[in-house]
Formats: sequence, structure tokens, C-alpha cells
Amino acid sequence: MAKPDYEGPILEIDKLSISFFTRLREIPAVMDFSITVQPGEAVGLVGESGCGKSTVALGVMQDLGKNGAVVGGSIKFKGRDLSKMSADELRGIRGSEIAMIYQEPMASLNPAMKIGKQLMEVPMIHQGLGKEEARARALQVVTDVKLPDPVRILNSFPHQLSGGQQQRIVIAMALMSEPALLILDEPTTALDVTVEAAIVELVKDLGRKYGTSMLFISHNLGLVLETCDRICVMYSGEAVERGSIKAVFDEMQHPYTQALFRSIPLPGADKNSHPLVAIPGNFPLPHERPEGCNFGPRCDYFEEGRCDQGDLSMNPVPGDDRHHTRCLKFTEIDWNAPITLGEQKEKAEVGEVVLKINNLKKYYEVAANAMFGGGDKKVVKANETLTFEARESETLAIVGESGCGKSTFAKVLMGLETATEGEILLDGRNIEHIPIEKRDTKTISDIQMVFQNPFDTLNPSMSVGRQIVRALEVFGIGNSEAARKARMLELLDLVKLPRAFAERMPRQLSGGQKQRVGIARAFAGGARIVVADEPVSALDVSVQAAVTDLLMEIQRNEKTTLLFISHDLSIVRYLSDRVMVMYLGHVVELGSTDQVFSPPYHPYTEALLSAVPIADTSVEKKHIVLEGDIPSAMNPPPGCPFQTRCGWKSKVPGGLCDTEVPPVRDLAAGHQIKCHLSDERLAEMEPVIKVAAE
Repeated sequence: MAKPDYEGPILEIDKLSISFFTRLREIPAVMDFSITVQPGEAVGLVGESGCGKSTVALGVMQDLGKNGAVVGGSIKFKGRDLSKMSADELRGIRGSEIAMIYQEPMASLNPAMKIGKQLMEVPMIHQGLGKEEARARALQVVTDVKLPDPVRILNSFPHQLSGGQQQRIVIAMALMSEPALLILDEPTTALDVTVEAAIVELVKDLGRKYGTSMLFISHNLGLVLETCDRICVMYSGEAVERGSIKAVFDEMQHPYTQALFRSIPLPGADKNSHPLVAIPGNFPLPHERPEGCNFGPRCDYFEEGRCDQGDLSMNPVPGDDRHHTRCLKFTEIDWNAPITLGEQKEKAEVGEVVLKINNLKKYYEVAANAMFGGGDKKVVKANETLTFEARESETLAIVGESGCGKSTFAKVLMGLETATEGEILLDGRNIEHIPIEKRDTKTISDIQMVFQNPFDTLNPSMSVGRQIVRALEVFGIGNSEAARKARMLELLDLVKLPRAFAERMPRQLSGGQKQRVGIARAFAGGARIVVADEPVSALDVSVQAAVTDLLMEIQRNEKTTLLFISHDLSIVRYLSDRVMVMYLGHVVELGSTDQVFSPPYHPYTEALLSAVPIADTSVEKKHIVLEGDIPSAMNPPPGCPFQTRCGWKSKVPGGLCDTEVPPVRDLAAGHQIKCHLSDERLAEMEPVIKVAAE
């Protein structure tokens, strides 16, 4: 590694304030923000949406648009003030010395240009390299980011790569000129947990190899724990706490940091005996911030006449000069006091079987040449022989990576697709061949869905109340407009939204509030089964706890069967009664939550558990990174669907994994697994997640 040409901090942000100017007013987005990033150091920036994380990153890039401006403080890169640089000097630094990786990889790639050409542009423009040198450099970096067959990748267009591969290319592009500072803005949010684990591992390795300093923006505390040396927690435009990972995670000194940790499902949290504690109230809008402490109205320790006076500054924590907090009362709070538990709930009694699936298959026929049609037909095996049942008041989680067939199954269940083979029995009635337009009203109202993205599920031109009333009309509920309106208001109460929201338009609601309206609409017809497809993955951590809690409470009252589709195993562990693990259309493991989360596991379940980032310094994890991508359902491997990525394959004699699909085996009552490993081998499995003894 070359010796750095600069010995001081790579990035120094001091008392930075950034505002955006509208016709009506100045909106302060970031206030009094300070942070330092040393050479080779990774600093995590965490907080809810709208807290100013990305604005800080855009400030560093000097890319605030025509409405944004730095109104106070300074940003220094290698000791030079960025705001005093000319446009030419900034152009020389951006992309070469400071690089940025965005959340959505396709936003950084030109869809009409081959990958190789896009990568070669960087050193040719920034370092004046010739074509041959630039191509050799591109090949080297694509190899560094562990992409298979680098030569083929360089000759591919972006659309020919998976999301994880595209993100690796964007990382490769950012590293082409060996920048001193790499800013990562939620780089793994759109990726599967296994791909995320591989990308995080990659970023850490490359940081060490190139000596790059990193500013890692994320709302995932577990991810920050695994990637960063230090952390800065932001709330409503201000840094509220900063320090080393260990100091902030184990010795937190700000009520907001404490509230964040209480709202995420760590090992040991349980929906009945240890419910999550959601942060009360809502995030303040930038022009409606309270006097004094921004977090005051939502804080358990708020003191009138003290916390709501004047501006608060960051204070050093005694005994640790690198740990700071923006709290007046931090020395008076007993940070080790036991948590006031959310109300403990009785576990709902699981009732009769509501849904029974027998040998369900869903195949699609597609043209081998999808773009121009013609040629041979190929079959996409999206679901292979699914067999399971779900009971009243039960939460069955369906987990697996993108492309494993979770959403295809949901579509068949909803009637948006019909089954190729097999049965779906709802209360004993066969519905697998009835498309949604031919289903009776009762069947439609019995099976409802809550979608992943609350922003796409509501009609933007119809008020919230009208959308719920419309659902009641479709389900034939209420014999008059007045009765339906009364029921609509009851549904708003059910999802804990003020009745006044009935008059509001979707654009006036936050993401969490929109998701609550989606839930109200799903439960409008007294649904027997609700399919929740990643219902909290688009929401902030603090909002996730409230929405999850709400789903659980409604389920308890309405005795609903919840099919919870997710790739976030932390939340699955917290709320599900049983877990079904899918891979490439197959159910590879099915059992109670305790069975699936303790060994012996299916090797794929083991890898999934290892990939989950956990925001707890006392947790030790077995390290398993899956190599390669999920094979295509159009061309699945012979034998076991997981054999191309399985670390245990060599332990099975006779090449069975390559030739035969494993049989379904019962390991214990209600716990089944699809694997060729012998009982003796399975007994050798160790727990992936260990919590160190206190």
C-alpha cells in the first residue's frame, strides 16, 4: 500500500450547517454538525430518514443543487476547505479522491454502455491512462470485487447483471482511481441479506487493501457495527451522539440512541414476553422543530423549562474524550436501569388449519429468446412441490433470497396467478385454479395482502378515508354509506391513526402512516389470511417496531393467519411462530422458530443466519459468506438446488448432491429439512449466533 501523501485527518467537518431555500422559507437541514475521519478509518452515520445523513454526504461532494447552501461551518478534505475550491479543482477531486456509492446501483450505470467501457473511463479521465492500461486496471478491479468470469462481465451491459453484481461494479468504479475517501450511502438496502454480507465483507477488504477512509451512511445499526470503527448518530439535522462503536453501543449516553436500540429486534426479544418498544410520536418536520432539544417531545427523560430552552451543544462524556452527546441530562440518567417493558401479551391460541397447500407447483413458459420471441420455449420453475399448512392466529414466516419463489407463491395464493399443479385449500375449498376475477367476494376479502412499498399501494388522488370505504364497498360490508364511514373510522382506530386522517391525501402522510392505511384496508373485510410481503423493509427502524407491533395486536384480536414474507431474519425471529425457508422454488426447511434458529439447520439456513447483521457487541457469529449468485430458475442445477453454493457438499459421499433432489426428512416433530447430510453430520453443526454470557 502506497504511503499516504497527507498525514492529518482525511475529512474534517466542523460546526457544519446546511439549509435549503424555498420561496416560503429557509429550511435548515443540518445544524452544528461535526465529525472527523482519520486515514484508513470507517465512520458510520446512522439515523432515521430525513435526519440529514445524505445531506451531509452531498455537502462533502459539494453537490447541494441550486436550492441548497452551506450556511455555517466548514468541510475540509485533507486540510483544504472544499467550499473555497474552484469548479475545476472540485472536478479534479470528485471521482478520483472522493468517490460516492449510491443506494440504487443503476443510477450510477449507463444502461447503453458496456461495463468495461464505463470502468475504463474513470482512470482515462482522472489519471490520463491509455486504453490498454485502463482495461488492465478495469480487469484487476473487477477481479478484486470477486465477480465471476471478469472478462465476460466487462463485455456485458448493466441489465445483464443481477442487483448484487451491479452494486459490485459500482464499488469497482468508485475504487478505480484509489480514492482517499469513499462515501457509501445505504449501499446495500436494495440487496438480499446474503449479498449484503458479501458486499460488506468486500468493502472492508478493499478498505484495508487500498487504505481508503470511509463514511458509511446507513439506518442499519447491525451493519454499522460490522463495518465501522466509529459511529455518529443523527436526529433531525443534528449529531446527537458520536464515539467508538463499543462506547456508543455499550455505554450509550443519549436518549435517542437508547430508544433506537429498544425498537430493534435483538436476540432475546420476543413478541409476547419481551415486546419491542416503539419510539412515541413522530419525527419533526424541518420547519416545525421544537425549542431546545429536537428529541424532547419524544424523550422519556424530558424536563420542562430545561430541555426546551435555547440551543444544545455537544458535550464530552467524562472518561472518554472521543465520546460526545447532545443531552443536558446525560450525567443524571441511570443508563443501566432495566427497560420498562412494553405490555406483555398472552400468546394467541393457535386454532384450526385455515390454509393447506399440497404439492403446489408454479411453472412459467417463456421464449428462450425473451427479447424477440421465437426459438425454443423454456420453463421457469418458480415453485416446486410446496407442501405446508397454516393455522388460525399463527404467524408463518417465509424467508429466502430474491428469486426463491416467495412472491410467486403469494401471487398464486392471491389469485393473480393460477397453479400449474397441486392444491390450495382455504377452509377446505380448492382455490388454486380460480383467478382473482372469478373469485367470490368472500374469498377475496378472506385473503388480503400488505405490500412492501407503502408509497405504491395507495391511490394518490383519493383521500385516505375514501380508499378504506372503497374497500368496504368491494367487500360488501355495511348496508349504507353511513355504516361504512363508521366502520372506516373504527379501522383507523384499529391501526392507531387519528380519525382526522380520513380527510388527508396520501402525500400528506409519512411512510409508516401510509403502511398503516394499507394494513387498515387489508383488514377491512375481516381477512382470514393476510400475506405481508416485506411490510416493514421500506420503513425506518423506529417505525418498524410500531408497525410490527400493530400487526401482532390486530392478529391477536382478529385471529388472523399471517404469512410474513421477509429476508430480515431478526424480525422473523421476533414475530413468527413457524418459519419456512425457501431456495430456488423449493422449501428447504420448515419448523417452529426455535427449531429453525437452532442447529441442526439446512446449510442454506445456516448461511442466512450468518449473514444477518446484529446490533449487539456481545453476539459472536459464525462467518459464512455464500459464493456466487442464485442459479436461474430457468436453468436450475441438477440434484440439490443449493449444491452450487453449499459449504457442506463435500461431506456427502457418492456425489448424491449433484444428481438427486434430496428427500424431505423429519428431524423432530414439525421440523423438516430437504438435505442429503446424514444425521451424524447434522449433529456436528454448531450454533451460528452465540450471545456471550453477561
